[in-house]
Amino acid sequence: MFGNTSGITNLGMAEVSANQDRVYQFNQQVGGAVKQRDDSLLAKRSISILLSVLFFVATGERVIAADFSFGDATGKNEACIACHENQAKVGNLNYIDPKKFGHTTHAKFGCTTCHDTITSDHPAVKPKARTTSCSDCHGDIISQYSASIHAKNASCSGCHNPHRVNRANEISASEMNKQCASCHSSVKITASHSKWLPQAGLHLGAIACVSCHSKAENYVISIYIAKRDGAEAESTVNLAAYEDLLKYTKGDNIQYLIDKNRDNYISLEELRKFNRDPANRDIYLKSIMTPVKPTHSFQTFDNRWDCSFCHGSGPEIMQTSYLTLPENNGTFRQVAVEKGAAMDALRAIPNFYLMGSTRNGTLNMIGLLIIFGGMVMPLGHGFLRFLTRKNRQ
Repeated sequence: MFGNTSGITNLGMAEVSANQDRVYQFNQQVGGAVKQRDDSLLAKRSISILLSVLFFVATGERVIAADFSFGDATGKNEACIACHENQAKVGNLNYIDPKKFGHTTHAKFGCTTCHDTITSDHPAVKPKARTTSCSDCHGDIISQYSASIHAKNASCSGCHNPHRVNRANEISASEMNKQCASCHSSVKITASHSKWLPQAGLHLGAIACVSCHSKAENYVISIYIAKRDGAEAESTVNLAAYEDLLKYTKGDNIQYLIDKNRDNYISLEELRKFNRDPANRDIYLKSIMTPVKPTHSFQTFDNRWDCSFCHGSGPEIMQTSYLTLPENNGTFRQVAVEKGAAMDALRAIPNFYLMGSTRNGTLNMIGLLIIFGGMVMPLGHGFLRFLTRKNRQ
C-alpha cells in the first residue's frame, strides 16, 4: 500500500486537494516554522501541492502513516505539549494529557490545524485560539445532531473533549453512560425508567444509554472486567482500570487473565472459568449491550419502548460478543469472543430468559431430530395410504 516515490501516484491529486489544510500545516512545520494560514484558498492549495510533491521526491518515501492520509503525530505537537502537559503552568482548562491526546485522530492532524491563529509569538501574543469548528470536518454529524432534541442544550464539547476523543469502540459503555449522567441525574434516570420498565436498575446497568436513545441498529455484547466494591453488580458498574488489573497480571498482558492458554482466542469456557475462579473474588466479567455504531440522533425511539426490541432480537445479536479490555492510554480494545451464549456463560441475567442468549447448537440439532422424527410417522402413514388407495377400493 505504501511505497517510496511510486506511492505518489497512489495519493492522487484528489486526496491532496481534500486534505489541503492539513498538508499545508504539515509542510510548514517540516520547514521549521508555524505560520498563519494564507487567506487565499488558491494560493494555499498551490503551495500545499508543490511542497508535498517536492518533499515526497526529495525523501524518496511517503510520510503518511497507515490509516491516516495526513500522517502521524510525530514532530507536530511537541512545542505545544511542552507547555500544555504542565497542569500547574497552564491551568486545568488548558491542560492536555499527552498520552490520551497522542492517541486521537486530532493529534495526527497537528495542533495548528485547529488552532490556526497561533503564531511563533505565542504565548506572549494570545489571539483567538482557533477559527475552525467541528463542522469543518464533521458536517454530516453536525447535521444529524442539530435535528435532535439535545442540540439546543449542549454543544459538541459538552460531551466530547477534542483532546481525548476516541472512536466508539475505544470507549467503554460505562464511560458513555457517565457522559449522559453529567447532565441527567442518575437518580432521576432510574426513577423515570421505573415508571414503565421492570427492574430498571438491572436494565440500566446492562445497557448503554445510546443503545435505546440513538438510532443505532446493530448491537453486540461488550464484556468488561469490573470490580466488586460492595455495590449491587447488576445496577452499579465499576469497571477495573488498566492500573487495577496490572496487580493481577504482574505486568503481563491483561488479556491473559481470561485467555489462560494464550492462544489469542477467547472461548466461552474461559469466560465461565474466570467468573468461577476463587482468585477473582474482587473482579468479575460484566456484560453490557452496546451499539456497533452509535448515531447522534439522540431521542427516544418508539420501538425502544417495546420489550421485544431486545428480548426478541434473537441470537445474531445476543451471541456476538467482544471482550473489551482497558489500555494504558485510557482507551479500550476489543477481542472477539467465541460466537455463542456468552451471557449464559457469565450468568449475566440469572432467572430470566433472553431470546438467543442461551442458544445451544447441540440442543438445536436434537430438537430438529425430535421434530423430524415426530413428522415421519404421520407423513409416512399418509404416504403409504396414498400408494395403497386402489387396494382398499
